[in-house]
Amino acid sequence: MDAFQQFDNTAGFFVGNEVLTVPSDSPAAPYVKAAARDMKAYRNQKGYRPIPIGYSAADIASLRPNLQNYLACGEDQSAAIDFFALNAYEWCGQNTYMGSGYSQLNQMAQGYNIPIFFSETGCNTQSTGGRTFGDQNAILGPDMDDTWSGAMIYEWIEEANNYGLISYGPTAAATATGTNVVGGFTVAGTPTPIQPDFSNLSTQWATLNPTGVSMSAYSPSNSPPACPSYTSSSWEVSPNAALPTLGQAAFNAMSGSASATGSGSSRSGTSGSGSATGTAASSRSTGAGAVAAASGTSAAGGASSTAAGSASSAAATKAGASADRQIAGMAAGLVGVMLGFVWWL
Repeated sequence: MDAFQQFDNTAGFFVGNEVLTVPSDSPAAPYVKAAARDMKAYRNQKGYRPIPIGYSAADIASLRPNLQNYLACGEDQSAAIDFFALNAYEWCGQNTYMGSGYSQLNQMAQGYNIPIFFSETGCNTQSTGGRTFGDQNAILGPDMDDTWSGAMIYEWIEEANNYGLISYGPTAAATATGTNVVGGFTVAGTPTPIQPDFSNLSTQWATLNPTGVSMSAYSPSNSPPACPSYTSSSWEVSPNAALPTLGQAAFNAMSGSASATGSGSSRSGTSGSGSATGTAASSRSTGAGAVAAASGTSAAGGASSTAAGSASSAAATKAGASADRQIAGMAAGLVGVMLGFVWWL
C-alpha cells in the first residue's frame, strides 16, 4: 500500500484471493474481513486517499451468497470490504446468459451495496476455435451492466495453462532459468497476440458501449446486506461474532472468542504484515457498483493501454490450481474503466 498508493491509477487493493474454497473454510472469513478492516484503518491513519479494499472470491456455489454478504454486512462499514470480486468460469464456449448460470450470479448481486465485478473470467475448455468471450456481451451489456462493474480477462501472458492472450517469445524447457524466463515461458519482450483468442476478444469489445459513472456522480443508496446466519457444515460463522484483532493466538469464528491477545490494535491504525507481488488489472464501474469511469484502448499488439491517464496495467497470473497468484501483466485496454490493483498473497 505504501508503494502503490502514490499512483493515480491504483484504484483498489485485494486483501485476499480465493482464501475460502469449500464450506469448511468458512471460519476463515472473519480473518479476511479483519484484514480488510486493518488495511482500511492503516490507509486512513497514513492519510492516503480512500483507495478501496476488497476481496477476490472463488466461484463456489456452496459459499455464495453467504461470503459475498458477510464481507459487506454490518452497521460498522469500516469493518466491511469496499468491493467484492468473483473468479468465474461458468460461461464456456457458445453459452448463454441463462444457460451459463450468469443469470443466477446477477440475481444474487441485486441490491448489493458495494461494487461487484468479475476478477477472473475467460473459460478455455472448448476444444476448437479458441475462446469466444461471449460473456462480455452479458457483463458489459444490458443483462448485467446495471449491477456488475465489468470484468478482468484471465490472463495476459501465455503460460502452461493456455489462458494467455499474448506471448513474449518462444517457449523454453520448463527447467530453464535465465533473464526473463519463468516456468519455460519468456516474460518480457515484444508482445505477440495469441490467435484466435486475442482477435475474438477484440471483436467482442468492439461491439460494446458500456456507460460509466464518474466519481462525482457516484451516490450509492443501497443498505448493507444482513449478516448470514450460522449453519452447520455450510456457513460456520456467527453473525454476531467479533472480528479477530492483531496479535490473537486463536479465534473462534462461531463465538468470536480468542485465547490470547497482543498489543496490536487495528482500530488504532496498526496493520499486520503482507507482501504485494505486483499490480493488477481493470474493471469498469456502472450503476450501483460505480467507483470511477474512463475509457481504455489497446494497440493491436497489446503493448499499450490507456486507463485514467495511465499507459500500463497488469494482470494476475495463475499457476494451475494453486491459490497463490503471481503478477504478470494485464490484458491491455479493457473496454470501460481500467482500475489498477495490488494483488496481496
